[in-house]
Amino acid sequence: MAAASPEHPSREEPASEVAPALVCRGLDKRFGATVAVDGVDLEVPRGSLTALLGPSGCGKTTVLRMVAGLSTPDAGRIEIDGRIVTGRGVAVPPEKRNVGMVFQDYALFPHLTVARNVAYGLTGLSRSRRRARVAEALALVGLADLGHRLPTALSGGQQQRVALARALAPQPDLVLLDEPFSNLDAALRTTVREDVRAILHAADQTAVFVTHDQEEALSLADRVAVMRDGRVHQVADPQTLYTRPATRFVAEFVGEADLVAGRRAGRYLVDTPIGRLATAQALDAEQVTVVIRPEALRLRPDPQGAGEVVAISYFGHDQLVQVEVADGRLLRARRGPRLDLERGQRVRLEVDGPVIAFADARQPEPAAA
Repeated sequence: MAAASPEHPSREEPASEVAPALVCRGLDKRFGATVAVDGVDLEVPRGSLTALLGPSGCGKTTVLRMVAGLSTPDAGRIEIDGRIVTGRGVAVPPEKRNVGMVFQDYALFPHLTVARNVAYGLTGLSRSRRRARVAEALALVGLADLGHRLPTALSGGQQQRVALARALAPQPDLVLLDEPFSNLDAALRTTVREDVRAILHAADQTAVFVTHDQEEALSLADRVAVMRDGRVHQVADPQTLYTRPATRFVAEFVGEADLVAGRRAGRYLVDTPIGRLATAQALDAEQVTVVIRPEALRLRPDPQGAGEVVAISYFGHDQLVQVEVADGRLLRARRGPRLDLERGQRVRLEVDGPVIAFADARQPEPAAA
């Protein structure tokens, strides 16, 4: 993926030979003076699970609603399964887009049984074929024996499966999920999202889901589109997104990261408050911002070290150690469970592997004294 700056976020990588299931080009949406979506380009490969990730108000839900046909863009084009559904002179209504939608609150009819909820969108089928599709959809989500129950008699995880079964029953070209796990408690969330991923892949279904949860996006999606202020900053697989962020915002938003100011010391070298570090890319700018992940920072006891341990948070399976360096900046190091450091101890800091650096006019501020 090409390098990018905060002013010029990266665009989508070239599409493969197989036509994508969803294509968005130049989507704009404004609500009065507020720019909700600003020139969004996005391609979603067939059979993939893509996350729209970003903070509240970044435009991700607005993009999802425009794809579903629930909101009309001010400009741009949307194609689903190779068919233009939104564009110049084209506005295909939601019910004719062959898109399945799973809403944040599931939107189940409480007075209808599970089976009748799933059958709700199955129009134009014979009664026997409709029953067969309902049975297939419920079996796919593991609720084959619960079709006679009312949604109110089900757990939150089961209700979400019913909503997913209803979206899958018409065999859509695309499934859209809006914050699908936000109503589940923490104990259920991990299990249910793995189940949803397995169900979508078993159905060979293309899906796009909206989330503000980084862990959810990285663990569930095949590809993640990171948004901010209505724009897409980067689209990549989770590992690329984490290890090679295209913009400073992506580096800060996805996972834990500490930023330090640096000065170019060579084409692939930068001087920082913790020493000279190798960079993952060639440097042209003299002043840069360096990204240091906590798991990449190594601490070794050293009376002459550049850092001082100021806090240790112990979690059993690991610990997070905060170290203060000369300019007052706090850096974090994630270490194993062995407690071999203590507060007030001087340490030498080392970084595993090359670091990402951005030529960014905004230098990170040191911690307050």
